[in-house]
Amino acid sequence: MEKRRLSFLQIWNMSFGFLGIQMGFALQNANASRILQIFGADVHELSWFWIIAPLMGLIVQPIVGHYSDKTWGRFGRRKPYFLVGAILASIGLVLMPQADIFIAFLPALWVGAGMLMIMDASFNIAMEPFRALVGDNLRTDQRTLGFSVQTALIGFGAVIGSWLPYVLTNWLGISNETTAGVVPTNLILSFIIGAVILIISILVTVLTTKEYAPEELASFEDEQRHSDTIAKEGLEEKSSLLDIFDDFKKMPITMRQLSWVQFFSWFGLFGMWVFATPAIAQHIYGLPHTDSSSTTYQDAGDWIGILFGVYNLVSAVYAFALPYIARKIGRKRTHSISLIIGGLGLLSIYMMPDKNWLIVSMIGVGIAWASILAMPYAILAGSISPKKMGVYMGIFNFFIVLPQIINALIGGPLVKYAYGNHAIFALVMSGVSFLIAASLVYKVKDVDDVVQ
Repeated sequence: MEKRRLSFLQIWNMSFGFLGIQMGFALQNANASRILQIFGADVHELSWFWIIAPLMGLIVQPIVGHYSDKTWGRFGRRKPYFLVGAILASIGLVLMPQADIFIAFLPALWVGAGMLMIMDASFNIAMEPFRALVGDNLRTDQRTLGFSVQTALIGFGAVIGSWLPYVLTNWLGISNETTAGVVPTNLILSFIIGAVILIISILVTVLTTKEYAPEELASFEDEQRHSDTIAKEGLEEKSSLLDIFDDFKKMPITMRQLSWVQFFSWFGLFGMWVFATPAIAQHIYGLPHTDSSSTTYQDAGDWIGILFGVYNLVSAVYAFALPYIARKIGRKRTHSISLIIGGLGLLSIYMMPDKNWLIVSMIGVGIAWASILAMPYAILAGSISPKKMGVYMGIFNFFIVLPQIINALIGGPLVKYAYGNHAIFALVMSGVSFLIAASLVYKVKDVDDVVQ
């Protein structure tokens, strides 16, 4: 028995929830540092607050992956996790920029950090099963397209989320001015809109996507890389959460090799997300590092949203070209070249004369971002047993969150003590990290890469 070939529309609907997830994620990435600074965080403390994000991924994704592999009910296998994650993430989106309303109980900074934790845990609950769903539902020859469509939707959602505060202020006249400890109105409204779109987009996927039953997955012999083992164990075997540790020890060699690529890729991304706003406010706008309450700083923050939207828009467009490029030159070469372009883009930020030139830098970052979101998963999926798709996609997330945790721990002290509070050097370090990742791609074994 063979998996059915899905139409482009079916693949699009299957991943449509990523639009809302990434819209919320983009709002967080572009604005969380600014919000935390408004609530009183210093620049060198930002990475410590951001450590919440990778910690949630480290804890949540493998657990969700394990249990989603074992789940089957009237609502399906992966879909219940999408919906629960979306609801919880929406609550965090609405409340984070309004954390000051809880000031009678706790400092706004700590409430804001708590909402950041809820958002990240919830994004992870919703996101991990989406990766596994591509492995579940698509044939081998459609997986690169599947992950590329996910990347495109991630890009479109991120563009909307990143640009929304700027659009609300500059097109609709909604204020971006702030007073001490109060988040601007344009940010509060942006987060509420993001929460609504998140719920709607997840519902599109839940209501339009059919999942294979466990018995059907067991019949796809041609896609089982370890069919003898799977035939003996079956999909209905009893297992425990502790099996994750055994699965970790037995991870495929391709995953081990990709882990180093992922480490340096995500170390660089985390540094960019955390320090982009203070870095560009200081380096391009000429503001002192302690000035986070001025209108100029809020303008810089809104421009960061535009820049993040640019790299996500580029990634959405480039994602459609990735399957074609990968067929011509191979997945590994495609990923390595993309990372080099992204690394050069980040390094170029230091040399750009004004804010408009930063758009050029973000084009390079967008090319790398598209590849980071698609190529490692396309390479990995061919080396994983269908029975373990969910748990291994969750374990693979270790190599996304661990570098972020390390950066969160050392990034702030580096900015304060090594970079003299000049956050721009954190972005330079991110560019170097991308280039290291690009060099490590060639050590990876891609078991089903086909170059035409």
